[in-house]
Amino acid sequence: MREQLEVSFPGGKRVDVRIRDFEIPTDQPVKLRGEASAPQPFDLFLASMAACAGFYALNFCQSRTVSTEGLGLSMLWERDEKQPLQANARLRLTLPSGFPPKYRNGIVRAMELCAVKKHIQNPPEFTIEIPN
Repeated sequence: MREQLEVSFPGGKRVDVRIRDFEIPTDQPVKLRGEASAPQPFDLFLASMAACAGFYALNFCQSRTVSTEGLGLSMLWERDEKQPLQANARLRLTLPSGFPPKYRNGIVRAMELCAVKKHIQNPPEFTIEIPN
């Protein structure tokens, strides 16, 4: 599978990305001379991890016709200030009232299938090209 993403630079510190029919705006905070008009690119990286895990939790419940009312997920991202690339992503799943105990381990295993997480664990190779 191949995905073509197109990047545009609409002004200031904005960098927008088009993927398929979606335009994803990004910006930098005011302290970095941006306008804080959109999430920073790193914010989207974090959001993609949480959203992916959330999708697998939601899908787990829906495929078993378990109510998702009250289902919640939060993610705490903690970085080591001395080694900024060392970090811990802590996902906290809130189960709906009446969630069947027999599914507790299963929903965790489902969330472990997150494609974003798997790509972080097995990172892609990056190549930068400048065509002639």
